[in-house]
Amino acid sequence: MTVLLSLIIIIASILLTLVVFVQNPKGGGLSSDFGAAHQLGGVKKTNDFIEKATWTLAGVIAVVSIVLTVMKTPEKPKVIEQPQAEQGQSPQGGNQNSK
Repeated sequence: MTVLLSLIIIIASILLTLVVFVQNPKGGGLSSDFGAAHQLGGVKKTNDFIEKATWTLAGVIAVVSIVLTVMKTPEKPKVIEQPQAEQGQSPQGGNQNSK
């Protein structure tokens, strides 16, 4: 299960990197290369798709990372306190000085 979740994070990270490279911070990017608004759903729909893909991939990475962390966090050991023996007696109940 850990390997599967790690692979999901790696694939989502690679896809997120590619989606970010497609974007242009000045509003251009892939959508400005289409020329006309009627091609492939237009500039607006392309920008919406790229933005949704960015947020979705980032969300997947965050959620799967949290799930993986919770799964891998070791449980705290439960300490069971045992009653202490009285002074002067060994745990077997005999005298400490006897041989």
